[in-house]
Parts: sequence; structure tokens; C-alpha cells
Amino acid sequence: MINEQYKKLLEGKSVIRQLSEFANARGKEIGYENVFDYSLGNPSVPVPEKFTEVMIELLKTKSSMELHGYSPSLGIASVKDKIAESLNKRFGMNYTGNHIFPTTGAAGAVAHAIRCVTKPGDEVLTFAPYFPEYNLYVNMTGAKLKLVPANTENFQINFEKLEEMLNENVMALLINTPNNPSGAVYNSKTLTQLSELLGRKQKEYGHDIFIISDEPYREIVFAGVEAPYVSNFYDNTLSCYSYSKSLSLPGERIGYVAANPKCTDAELISAICGQISRGTGHNCPPSIIQLAVSEVLDQTSDMSVYETNMNLLYHELTSLGFSCVKPGGTFYIFPKALEEDAVAFCKKALKYDLVLVPSDSFGVPGYFRMAYCIDTEKVERSLEALRRFVKENY
Repeated sequence: MINEQYKKLLEGKSVIRQLSEFANARGKEIGYENVFDYSLGNPSVPVPEKFTEVMIELLKTKSSMELHGYSPSLGIASVKDKIAESLNKRFGMNYTGNHIFPTTGAAGAVAHAIRCVTKPGDEVLTFAPYFPEYNLYVNMTGAKLKLVPANTENFQINFEKLEEMLNENVMALLINTPNNPSGAVYNSKTLTQLSELLGRKQKEYGHDIFIISDEPYREIVFAGVEAPYVSNFYDNTLSCYSYSKSLSLPGERIGYVAANPKCTDAELISAICGQISRGTGHNCPPSIIQLAVSEVLDQTSDMSVYETNMNLLYHELTSLGFSCVKPGGTFYIFPKALEEDAVAFCKKALKYDLVLVPSDSFGVPGYFRMAYCIDTEKVERSLEALRRFVKENY
């Protein structure tokens, strides 16, 4: 018999994916350049030229076995050492290669981290608005994801609600900064307050509470915005990173878990992740991509287009009367819809070939997300469609 749990998931297909499929189908009718598709967060800028050069050099000079054979189950040692060195230099940490576990993107990193620090029945808290796939990452382990309501004033943490929801069954907090979908970046004040609160609760409950910090947008931060490194604030932190955004490599599926050297059992986390891989079939990200990324760790793609697009959209949206917290990073903006029903709002927008994602699945009703990782020229053309949509409907 087919597993009914997974069969049921087919009924709850991702809204984002459905809208992306609609945009592609509509593009076949009128030309995709005429569909203003803000549905999918797919990095749109080229990889750094240096990465391409490194890949070519590796293919020319390294053996087939080194490039295409299985990597060690805990990742390539030289790659892990370089990642640790880069993090130490940038953030003043004390990682060694033994604290790093390479994964298939940040999704793989989060999935491993959750299994490291929870067991079935434990609770994991996350903060609205949140990436809806967290439900699967957590709940499919047997742990339970609970959602802390949003602070819609600035999308920092709602500490009043967090304190109400903390209890002795909570083993981890899953945070995402810079945040998808809001674009908010947790500041030092927020992270200090969070660290102090969790420190008190660890003593009260007599067990560790880990922060699992989902950080794939860490490098996409706009001018004048502070983007603190979470592990500098709280010892029991597992940082989950991906090169999908910083190097525009989403298809290569490469990231890592970095265990704060001061966290409980820090020296065991990578080895435990290796055992988790045995049970999930994760087993070793591609060797060639690990090696290539390790040569460009301190580079990024030219991501200035994201800030340009954000400013264009923020100015236009606020001019049209939308309420919107200005993003501090990422390539998402999260305005309040012009009616209570965000699904109805986004459905009306489709008539103008504006593909917007309603906020219900992000845990904050009445908003919508725009993923502006598209060409600036297309953003500029979409503004007229946005104006017509608002004028004719609201």
C-alpha cells in the first residue's frame, strides 16, 4: 500500500509552485517576457566568473575519481577546513573543519540540524512569516512545528508571544534572517534579547534549547542594514547555509551545517549529521561542487540588481497606498494586500499577468509576497500593470 501520509501531501501542493506553473503556461500563450512572474525565488544573476574559471580548471587538471567519485560521508576535509577559515575570518568565530557538515543546500542543512537536536514529540518554534516548507522539514521527523505570531510592525521577533509559547517541550527555535518572505533582517537588539531569553529558559527547563539559523540570504543585505551573525550571540546555534543565493548556484544544491564550537557536543554534530544521512539517503553532496565552491568562498555574484528592484517596487507600492515594511535584504517584498482576503487579491492580479503569492501559507493572512529576482527592465514594465490593477479594482 502507498504511504497515506505522503499521498495526502499531494493534496497540499505548494501555492508558490502552482503559481510558477501558471506563469510558465501563460508565458507560452503571450510570451514569458509579458508575464510579470513574482512567484518563485530563483536567483537570476550570473555566477561569478571566477567560479566558472575554477570549474574549467578542475575539469582540466583533476582526476575523474577526485571530481566525480563519492566524497567522504562527512564531506571533503580540505573544503570543510576552508569554510571554517572563511567563517572565522569574517565573523570572529573559532570553527574547525570538524564543525562543518556539507549538505544539499540550506534545505538539507536545516533537515539535518532538526534531526540533530530533536526527537519525536519535541516542539520546534518558528516565527511568522515563515517559509512554509518548514512544516515538512520539522513535522516529518516526528517533532512538532509551532508558529509564533508575527510582529507586523517591523517583522522582528514577537517576544511577548514567544514567551507565552516557550515550554519545557521546546528543544529548538528555527529562525530565518534575512527572512523569506518579509525581507526583514534581525538586528543585534533582537538577537541579544533572544539569546538572553533562551539562556534563562535553558536553566529553567534543565536542557538545551538550540537555535537553528537558516541563513541562505546572509549575503543579500542592503545599504545601511546591519546583518549580525547569529552564532556570535548564542552558543547553542547551528548555522544552516547555502551557496544558492550568494553564488547563484541553486541547481548545484550545496550548503552546510556549521555547529558553533561552544555548543553542546559541538565536536559530535558533524558525525551525527553523517549518521542522519545514512537514514535519509542524503549521502554526500557532489565532490566537484564542493571543490569549486571552496575556491570562491569569499566571493558573491553581483547582486546589486536585487536592491535596485527592491527600491523600485517599494517606492511604487507605497505610492499606490500599500502598507509595506521596507526589506533589509533577500529578494522578497511583503506588502499588505488591499483587501483582507489575500488569495482573492492575488487572483484578481492574475488578470493583469501579475503573479503574486498570497501570504496565507506564510502564516500571516492579508499580505502577499513578490520575489523580485528578475530583470530590472521587467520590473519597470510591471509597474504599469500594477497601477492598472490597483486603479481598476481598488
